[in-house]
Amino acid sequence: MALFDLPLEALWEYRPQLSEPEDLMPFWEETLSQAREASSPLLSLERVDNGLTLIDTWDVTFAGHNGSPVRAWYQRPAGAQADLPVVVEYLGYGGGRGEPLERLAFSAAGYGHLVMDTRGQGSTWGAGGHTADPAGSGPAASGVMTRGVASPHTSYLTRLFTDAVRAVDTARELPGADGRIALTGNSQGGGLALGTAGLVPDVDALAANVPFLTHMRRAVQITDADPYQEIVRYLAVHRDLEEQTFTTLAYVDALHLGRRATAPAMFSVALRDVICPPSTVFAAYNHYGSATDADPAREMVVYPYNNHEGGGPAQQRRQLDWLRDHL
Repeated sequence: MALFDLPLEALWEYRPQLSEPEDLMPFWEETLSQAREASSPLLSLERVDNGLTLIDTWDVTFAGHNGSPVRAWYQRPAGAQADLPVVVEYLGYGGGRGEPLERLAFSAAGYGHLVMDTRGQGSTWGAGGHTADPAGSGPAASGVMTRGVASPHTSYLTRLFTDAVRAVDTARELPGADGRIALTGNSQGGGLALGTAGLVPDVDALAANVPFLTHMRRAVQITDADPYQEIVRYLAVHRDLEEQTFTTLAYVDALHLGRRATAPAMFSVALRDVICPPSTVFAAYNHYGSATDADPAREMVVYPYNNHEGGGPAQQRRQLDWLRDHL
């Protein structure tokens, strides 16, 4: 893919006008309060045989949106006696928690690691998911982006971000956790990590790689790639619902939520990324923490010649080095 977005020098300065709903944070305070009142976070924790000798694994079920069960894996270095910080990882679009042996880097590096399953996904790549999405939906395009999009109260993405916040609540109750939390993920996972850092601003670190779910209206305007094209297909049929749709998406846009974050952050962006266009990532980066007085430290790693794979293993190594300095 050729370069298609703003020049890099313009991206560093790109701070688009915001379209935050006036009741953005009251909406989220009410939504998260309802989820927390429905159930304590940790529903079950069972040690499992993962076939490995150096990593211990637990099968976790925690209470997500409206108390519905969400699955996760919790992993630690085998035999570790000390309490450890926990890295909470969210997954890319269409993926599920899969098998424990699929993601070993963080536990092998000496952290606790909680991998959240993604409700209603887990059937596009990897080894599958195990969490249903029990909520119904009105008319929607294929995929999850427009499920329940008539209102932020019914939006699938509201349920998903609520799950992500509850994963942090759960991580703080896990055995062997020392209370320090880092959030991370790639693509959809990066967007969830970014938005959750704003909804739970006392987390300790954020590493968001090529984040999705940010500056969504612009993304719909400049890319032909899925998943943003789900919104285009929906509006091509529901021609009179444009403003309603983007109003709902504004409540779950990580650009808006990330403005409330206070944790030090590492972002990454790929300049040829047609799935998460560079300007949407830089918009979130340049506005990060701007609704607070914290002025959190942040850095951006730029991959000029990469598409949505971003930095791949090179970025993961950078991330491990960066986490060592922040946890």
